[in-house]
Amino acid sequence: MASHKRISFKTGDLSFYSLIQSYSNSLDFGSLDKVLTQMKSGRRVFLEKNFILMFKAYGKAHLHDKVVDLFHRMGDEFQCRQTVKSLNSVLNVIIQKGLFNFALEFYSNVIASKGLSIQPNGLTFNLIIKALCKLGSIDHAVEVSRGMPLRNCAPDNYMYSTLMDGLCKEGRIDEAISLLDEMQTEGIFPNHVAFNVLINALCKKGDLGHESKLVYNMYQKGCVPNEVRYNALVHGLCLKGMLNMAKGRAADGACVLTSMEEIGHYGNEYIYSSRISGLLKEGKPEHALRIWKKMVEKTCKPNTVVYSTLIDGLCQEGKPEEAREMLFEMTNNGYLPNAITYSSLMMFFFITGDNHKAILVWKEMADNNCSHNEVCYSILINGLCKDGKLTEALVVWKQMLSRGIKLDVVAYSSMIHGFCNANLVDQGLKLLHQILYQEPQSQPDVITYNMLLNALCMQNRISRAIVLINMMLDQDCEPGFITCNIFLKTLRERGVR
Repeated sequence: MASHKRISFKTGDLSFYSLIQSYSNSLDFGSLDKVLTQMKSGRRVFLEKNFILMFKAYGKAHLHDKVVDLFHRMGDEFQCRQTVKSLNSVLNVIIQKGLFNFALEFYSNVIASKGLSIQPNGLTFNLIIKALCKLGSIDHAVEVSRGMPLRNCAPDNYMYSTLMDGLCKEGRIDEAISLLDEMQTEGIFPNHVAFNVLINALCKKGDLGHESKLVYNMYQKGCVPNEVRYNALVHGLCLKGMLNMAKGRAADGACVLTSMEEIGHYGNEYIYSSRISGLLKEGKPEHALRIWKKMVEKTCKPNTVVYSTLIDGLCQEGKPEEAREMLFEMTNNGYLPNAITYSSLMMFFFITGDNHKAILVWKEMADNNCSHNEVCYSILINGLCKDGKLTEALVVWKQMLSRGIKLDVVAYSSMIHGFCNANLVDQGLKLLHQILYQEPQSQPDVITYNMLLNALCMQNRISRAIVLINMMLDQDCEPGFITCNIFLKTLRERGVR
């Protein structure tokens, strides 16, 4: 393998990096090859992050052989040392396309290569374990997980959940449950994913004894089941023929919790929180308040979670004054409101058009030393953009970025809507590209695309709108009725029949 010489950066390198990003985003591989050739002849510095962009682009185009080929060319041809980041990026691209055997073969070749000397990390092992489980090689996957500590890699929630899923699909549910015990012994806090896997498997098996214990375990850990998990419980009851207990609605899963109390498992604050939340979602605030009183009577002290649940439900029921009273009671009882509590109030005031009160809530958070998280920022940005206050929204956006707070799809979509409403569609498109290629976990929905399409059509930029439609389809976002109407209206206005 060629030696890696230290080459200093030159003026214009950033332009090359921008071109790599642009051509990767547009899957223009011909132009990409020309840029790489030009950089190589000019002895330019190649960065690993640029190759990671290209890996993703080749993967999106289903050119998986090209991904592996480019990985090996990094060091030999472009003098850019491969690290575990490159390895993980290639593995992820291949595994996402379901080429599990191909991924395992690539990994074996890299680890066996003396010239590369790449040490796998926790993410690498998680990817390999996932591939093995998908192939049904569960025992091999377990063996790999046992070897992680020897590589100074600690197993995590994701790894355990993947193994549990693989074992459950093989019908080895007892072994999967033993892994839950193991991870708790190791000090790893089980998340909803781990519990979900086991509950679904037990439901299909009809093992309600283990199931109720598992649900109780969830509550003890503060993992309150949501509607999906309640549906799984109801489904399990139906399989057992206990139809009277399974009435078909998610909130009716509370009967399972009641039966748990009957056998000696008494409700804690998380159980009451769940009941209150379920009743509020059914539009029964009076019932929820009765449960609240019952909770207090049983000397089960409400905590921040329960208070926040009730405040959120009251806001959704259009009862802001009652929510405010509950907030006052919460603080008087020595419980500090959290970001979720304040977010509920902010969202309600924005929805009802009382923006001034929403901003006061934002300021109140700061006064009470409650940190603004990404949800709070998203709500504020969304409210300001809908109120036409794009300048103020941009100030909040920049503040969010400067504080290193992770942006979510709501924040991105809100800003895109704000730009479109201000007739700044190109800035909106720029943000869309940033979501698609830098924040893949925050994919825009059809509403965001419709806003951009409408703005482009209003500017008579039909060809650009068609490109956006194609991009939308590439992202598996199906156009809806409104999307079609936008185009039909534009064509009618242009006299096209």
